[in-house]
Amino acid sequence: MVPPKLQAALDLIKSLPRELKTQVLLDYAKKVPPPPPGVELERVHECQTPFFLHAGVEGGKVRLFFHVPDEAPTVKAFAGLLLELEGESPEAVLAIPPDFYRGAGLEELLTPLRLRGLEAALERLKAQVRRALDGKG
Repeated sequence: MVPPKLQAALDLIKSLPRELKTQVLLDYAKKVPPPPPGVELERVHECQTPFFLHAGVEGGKVRLFFHVPDEAPTVKAFAGLLLELEGESPEAVLAIPPDFYRGAGLEELLTPLRLRGLEAALERLKAQVRRALDGKG
């Protein structure tokens, strides 16, 4: 099950012609703020591009921070999509399937290697949420 905000983003991408899908992805890349000082980020090693994230739980809601170089707008767009999970319950985030993006048309824009990187980023995010729930993160 994909939470409503992320599903809305995927539905938007799915509804657009190929040329506009790319533009919308770039718009998501622009939505990623820099992480605040002192936030410890973990690298997603499965991504060829440097992709760092931090997922925590505060007040029963997921908090997310990302760092991806501006020179990697497609990968930064992944962070922008995942940022749609900000404020969701940990249970909702943990229930997202790894291939949540299937059917949105990302497969026609991105290589399988990039899509595996997106899956890896989601799995790393979920692992951090689990650690936060267990009191180890």
